[in-house]
Amino acid sequence: MKRVSILGSTGSIGRSTLNVVESYPERFEIIALAAGLNLEAAFEQARRWKPQVLSVAAEKDAELLRSRLKTAGTSGVEVVYGTAGTVQVATHPEAEFVVSAIVGVSGLEATYEAVRAGKTVGLANKECLVAAGELITAEARRQGKPLLPIDSEHNAIHQCLRGGRMNEVRQIWLTASGGPFLHAPASKFSSITVEQALNHPTWKMGRRITIDSATLMNKGFEVIEACRLFNLPPSQVQVIVHPQSTIHSMVEFVDGSILAQFSVTDMRLPILYALTYPERIPSDMRFPVMDLRHLDFEPPDMAKFPCLSLAYEAAEAGGAKTVALNAADEVAVAAFLDGCIRFTQVPDIIKMVLAETEVGKLESISKILEADAEARRIAHEKIDQLGYAAAGRSASTYRRE
Repeated sequence: MKRVSILGSTGSIGRSTLNVVESYPERFEIIALAAGLNLEAAFEQARRWKPQVLSVAAEKDAELLRSRLKTAGTSGVEVVYGTAGTVQVATHPEAEFVVSAIVGVSGLEATYEAVRAGKTVGLANKECLVAAGELITAEARRQGKPLLPIDSEHNAIHQCLRGGRMNEVRQIWLTASGGPFLHAPASKFSSITVEQALNHPTWKMGRRITIDSATLMNKGFEVIEACRLFNLPPSQVQVIVHPQSTIHSMVEFVDGSILAQFSVTDMRLPILYALTYPERIPSDMRFPVMDLRHLDFEPPDMAKFPCLSLAYEAAEAGGAKTVALNAADEVAVAAFLDGCIRFTQVPDIIKMVLAETEVGKLESISKILEADAEARRIAHEKIDQLGYAAAGRSASTYRRE
């Protein structure tokens, strides 16, 4: 029986993880949940799973939830709140596996502390590795515990790498759906609406990650994540557009062999893989191979999607640049979602923030959070300079809810 904590339990990955746990009750037990802002979902999860610890965003929410659970006759659930509460969930002494699925740097400290506590971590939060990849991977090596990717692309790479040694890898191919604007002319980009950008052709995801997919920044983050997870330079991580999203990613070896992983587009599969690694167990998620007709591939249009180029530049520089990339994107996307800026101004803001960010190695979580805060300040300043009102609230409040 593997005991599991989930950071971001009310989001899409968190709910999918609970679905997997429910399908294999003899294998997994929920120990602790960090639910964030969604109180109704947190209440239902507390009653269904009866975790030892449940964390929510604010103290007033914790008080309300305690009262509701008492009225409902649900006992034995310790309700905590804030960053300290999320860390408590991540480091619970009985938890063996921690799913990190809080979008943005909000989950950074808890994820790092889970690694420091010797937990095996399943990563669905790419921003943690974008902002603090060097620290997290170094600590995981010290602890001798794997970092298991849950993102479908990196999970696919992890699976393919079981077919060879790292010194035999020529390059990694990250597949991208291309988002909703793959074939839209660049001349139309300035008039793209929030509703259009949120209409992803393949995946149902949270609001920020859906916009990041539309700009290809999500793929840029995945480049940085791949560099850090698999200890490769950016030059060995390539992006290829594959609209069918059938092949989730590929690994090319030095002899010319290419291993590809494909499966149903269901996040429960990479979650199950991570939870059961290095074992594989039966599931009902079968890919209809006989229905496979054709696979399309094309290079990404870096001119039309400049966020991807900005991500490669930040990956080459490392340190504070990748922290600023994530922070600026989060603020810019929040501003776009709130109707404060146009779609085409998202990469403009990110580029300006990167230009004002000094290259430097950040050697602690506190330094990373300081750099993150400074990049956000600059991003809001740039939004104001463009003649628009700032988003009016912290972009870090966006979660997978």
